[in-house]
This record gives sequence, structure tokens and C-alpha cells, in this order.
Amino acid sequence: MSRHLLDITDLTADDLALVLDLAQRADLPPVLQGQGAALIFEKPSNRTRHSMEMAVVQLGGHPVYTRGEEVGFDVREPVEDITRVMAGYHSVLAARVFSHGVVQRMAAVSPVTVVNMLSDHAHPLQALADVLTMQQVHGPLARQLVAYVGDYNNVSRSLAEACVLLGADVSLACPVGYDASEAELERLNLLGAGQVRQSHRPHDAVVGAIAVHTDTWTSMGQETEKAERVKIFEGYQVDDSMMAAAAPGAGFYHCLPAYRGYEVSADVIDGARSHVVAQAHNRMHAARGVLAFLKGVR
Repeated sequence: MSRHLLDITDLTADDLALVLDLAQRADLPPVLQGQGAALIFEKPSNRTRHSMEMAVVQLGGHPVYTRGEEVGFDVREPVEDITRVMAGYHSVLAARVFSHGVVQRMAAVSPVTVVNMLSDHAHPLQALADVLTMQQVHGPLARQLVAYVGDYNNVSRSLAEACVLLGADVSLACPVGYDASEAELERLNLLGAGQVRQSHRPHDAVVGAIAVHTDTWTSMGQETEKAERVKIFEGYQVDDSMMAAAAPGAGFYHCLPAYRGYEVSADVIDGARSHVVAQAHNRMHAARGVLAFLKGVR
């Protein structure tokens, strides 16, 4: 039976540690040799397309980039029909979608590996790159504190899950109405050795953190909410004063694209504490590692 990656929680703590190890190996076998990987994009992306295509190539496979309108999930054909047909051509089906339900439906009927390249609920590939980069910069994450400032969304959810599985504590700083529910915090705190807390005071939330993460305040599909969100997220910009409240040597992280002057100041993202370029490059290494893992490399 093929394994899928729809959420970070599809991995155990041991699985996650192995994926991160595989991501840094230069001797991975070509487990996709002579095989195809369908990369379906309902939502466009720079980093996701390039990192996934190159990860597939590095494992010996052939990536096939497909725009969302070419398959037309539930418009031209039902998700299930598209999945079953594509599974006859490819050994990996990866999709970047608006609704998490699409990748769930794909996995429910697919005889081959399904990978969530992003949905409204989760961004597991980004989280893998995030923790990989933090480990390279700061060392093992167990018993360390990682802070996230901004909207509790797909990026922060997957990041929190990965950190907790690795034994890191997570401090969320989110405005009221854009925060994690009590039920969600309880779920996160049951996942692994790390613990998650939440505050509506960003400067307090980053105290002691070795890493400060943020994301755009207005994600793709939320453009009409931009003016309102700018008001709501006032005070949540990661700037020099916020970074000064974090632990000495703390790094700054962002999944990109970033909007200077909104969620982060130019001084921070373009400064010496920023690791966003390495983080972006690690999207490819993390993707290669998880594909190798899903195809049985140990």
C-alpha cells in the first residue's frame, strides 16, 4: 500500500527525523527512475514548482507540470476519475490546491503516492523545509522555543506540528479571531514532546525564541480582505525591536513571498538574522527527502 503525505501528522516523530536525515543525504538511490510524477497546480507557485520538479529529477523521475484548468477538478472531471487515470501514468501524484478535501479525496482512491504541495489546511512541504533549516542553523530543536507571529493558517499549523514532533516548544502570537482555537491547541499539545502556547502580545510571545517565523497577512485568495487585515495585524510586524526580544542569535524565517513593510520590516528580512533564502532552497532538499521516504528509502 502506498504512503501519502497530506499533513505533517501523516509522519511519526521517528518518520520525521528520518525524512530530515534523507533530505541531507547525497547518496539517495534513484527510486523514481523511469517513473513519472504529476505535479498539479490549482494555485501557482515559484518555490513549489521548481523544488518539486528538481527533487523528482534528482531521484531519477520525470516531473509533469499540470495547471489546474488542464484537469479541472470537479469541473471537467471528478477528482476521483482524474486520480485513478493519472495513477496509471505516474508513481507520484502531487497537488497544490485550494481545498484540503481535494487531496484527501485523491488519497482515498489512489493506488500511488499522493503528496499535498499546499492546501487551505496544511503546507507540509514548507514545514519540512522550515525545521530542516532551523536544525542546520540552531542544531537539534528538542527543548528549544520556536515562535510564529501572524495568522494561524496552513503554514503555521504544519510548522507547529513538525516542531512538536521534534520536541520543540512553540509560541504562537495571533490576533483574536485569527488564532488557534482551544481545541486546536489541545490537539497540538497531544502530538509529541513539545508544547504549544498562544498569546495576543507578539513581543511577549517571542521572548526566548531561537527562531521567529511569520507569513503574509493576506494569502492567495484573500486579496479582498487586505485593507481589513492590515488594520487587524497592526503591531504584528516582525521588526528589529521584536527580534531584539527573542533569544540572542535568534533567526528570522518566512515561507515567502514576503511583503516588506507589512508582516516583516526590510531590515529584518534583508539582514544578517534572516535565513529565508536557505529556507527556500531547502524546499528542494526536503521534497527529495520525503519523496525518497515515501518510496521506501530507509
